[in-house]
Amino acid sequence: MAKPSSGIVSFPALIGIFGGFSAGTAYTFVRRLGLQGVKGPIVVAFFSIFSTLVLLPNFLMNYQPMSVLQLVFLIFAGCAAAGGQLSVTAAYQHAPARDISVFDYSQVIYAAAFGILLFGELPDVWSLIGYVIIIGTAFTKWYLVTQRS
Repeated sequence: MAKPSSGIVSFPALIGIFGGFSAGTAYTFVRRLGLQGVKGPIVVAFFSIFSTLVLLPNFLMNYQPMSVLQLVFLIFAGCAAAGGQLSVTAAYQHAPARDISVFDYSQVIYAAAFGILLFGELPDVWSLIGYVIIIGTAFTKWYLVTQRS
């Protein structure tokens, strides 16, 4: 949740907002590709290739060798991310984004829980209000969608 200071949203908050917009756009295209018969693993492969190419210059300019443990963690994280991406792609290919995206809001709960448990970050009043708005909106959207069915 972006909390502007002095009336201006910070650069990291703008990046987050742009990321959310980009994700929504990507999921819309994933659905369209699925309806046209493009297989999920192909979509995930091209997503991975695109991400690699975009990040390659930064990687090359800031290269730091990894320890064996870091490499093992990276491989496990990559496998988990690939599995998650394949699952999300399959979900968006088989149902409209409006039905699937409701479940994406659970990430707000996980982010808050991890922030509290792992980093000791206690949310302020504005964050709590934001959580209620986001989760309330997701629940209302879910409820309205199920009522139409």
